[in-house]
Amino acid sequence: MTNYPSQATTAKTSAPPRSSETLSLRYLTRDVPAGIVVFLIAISLCLGVAIASGAPPISGLMAGMVGGLVVTMFSGSALSVSGPTASLTVIVLSAIEQLGGFAGLLTAVMLAGVIQIVMGFLKLGRIGAFLPSSVIKGMMAGIGLILILGQLPMALGHTLENMPKVTDPVALFSDVAPLSVGIAVFSLALLIVWERPMIQRLRGLSLVPGALLAVLASIAIDLVVSGAMPSLALGAAHHLQFGDIAGPGDLAAMMTFPDLGVLTNPAVYSVAFTIAIIASLEMLLSLEAIDKLDPLKRRSPPHRELKAQGIGNMVCGLIGALPVTAVIVRSSANASAGGRTRVASMVHGALLLVSVAFLSMWLEMIPLATLAAILLHTGYKLTKPALFMAQYREGMRRFVPFTVTVVTILATDLLVGVLVGLVCSLYFLLKSGYRSAIACTRRGDHTLLRFQQDVSFLNREEMRQCLDGVPNGGELIIDATGANFIDPDIREDIRGFIANAPKRGIVVELRDVDGTYGTFGHDPQAGHGEARERHSGAVPQAA
Repeated sequence: MTNYPSQATTAKTSAPPRSSETLSLRYLTRDVPAGIVVFLIAISLCLGVAIASGAPPISGLMAGMVGGLVVTMFSGSALSVSGPTASLTVIVLSAIEQLGGFAGLLTAVMLAGVIQIVMGFLKLGRIGAFLPSSVIKGMMAGIGLILILGQLPMALGHTLENMPKVTDPVALFSDVAPLSVGIAVFSLALLIVWERPMIQRLRGLSLVPGALLAVLASIAIDLVVSGAMPSLALGAAHHLQFGDIAGPGDLAAMMTFPDLGVLTNPAVYSVAFTIAIIASLEMLLSLEAIDKLDPLKRRSPPHRELKAQGIGNMVCGLIGALPVTAVIVRSSANASAGGRTRVASMVHGALLLVSVAFLSMWLEMIPLATLAAILLHTGYKLTKPALFMAQYREGMRRFVPFTVTVVTILATDLLVGVLVGLVCSLYFLLKSGYRSAIACTRRGDHTLLRFQQDVSFLNREEMRQCLDGVPNGGELIIDATGANFIDPDIREDIRGFIANAPKRGIVVELRDVDGTYGTFGHDPQAGHGEARERHSGAVPQAA
């Protein structure tokens, strides 16, 4: 089986992989380590999202299992990783109260899955293709900053249940756990060093995920320091916590099933629609972003992904898990860790299932500070200063929407930030079209009005200024050979000017104005007050 060509290979041999190769064992040495890294990140995120949503902690872990095993099975994306998302926490929190409990929410999650499947069959996945790359990069940078700000408290020794805001420095730097800070700094330094070329060139070492090494080392540090200096020891709240799970039977006993009785409550349909729309939009945004990180330059089928997410959410509702969607944090971690196919996501899902069912007591030895360091490292990769500089060098048309997207995401949430960034990009697009659509050139009594591209009502005032500047007794040429479309408002103004041209002694020549070529208005050879019409077509009429 041939390997994928390197960047130095000629264009003829560098064809992108087939979609069927999004699931392959040829990259097993890359996918397994990447799956381990995503698994370590997913544990903390799944628990954190569940706690923030007011749901049972096990529901977040089960959502991660469904995202890794069920969604990935039906997905066509090579690097996308699904799981519970922070963008739905507020909706889930209010829905649990609105629908009378967690079981009522599960019914809404099932319905949301049905809606997503219908959206996939209606081919509504193409929405993501209309987002500018500056907005997508701004979304990634915004998420990176949110990760950094969100994980800083945990790196300082705060727990998931008592997480202060970064905007409150007094609470943030009070009750700091020195051992947590030391473990976080050590883990972060190890992750940075492990990616250095000198390490990656050593094949034996490069196969070991830096995140796994950081976890093992941090456990050793925690045990040694806690034994030697009990006053610095970390409590149970500073480690992962799964509850009383001793085996698969305990995991099954903790499942919650949907309450179908809420189907008579109209609110359940509103909640289901909201979850479906937000989860689908975030999935499409993540899909666009992760495709840009794919070193093999594959394109994920969005319609198929909508169906896969729908199936996953139906399963989540049935077994008592939080709603899932493709999450850029896990997906980008997958890409940066070297993942190449869907095998990496499946490995992460299988590890979640096996570890929670059989190894929970061992996983509870992992300090939260280590997981915070892994997420800080991932966040930095998404929002490197070089990314901001690259956008700035590409001009204000890209830098401003990029910056607006980042700032708005930090101030509000992911979807609002993307929408505001999109509006900003549309403004620059309209502004560019407004400036370049019309060119007005004057030389003495002669005026040339050229339509260089399609013209709309936005160009109406600029055209009127040009027409008003044509002197009496002069000549005007309107050249529309560069425009495929002329707005009816523009044509109306042209007809009005032509009708009034004989009174001002102006000769108007049309060039391909709605297929019309000809000269209208005053003929200097016929004397003042007389008009002559020479044309090969009719005066443009309204559409």
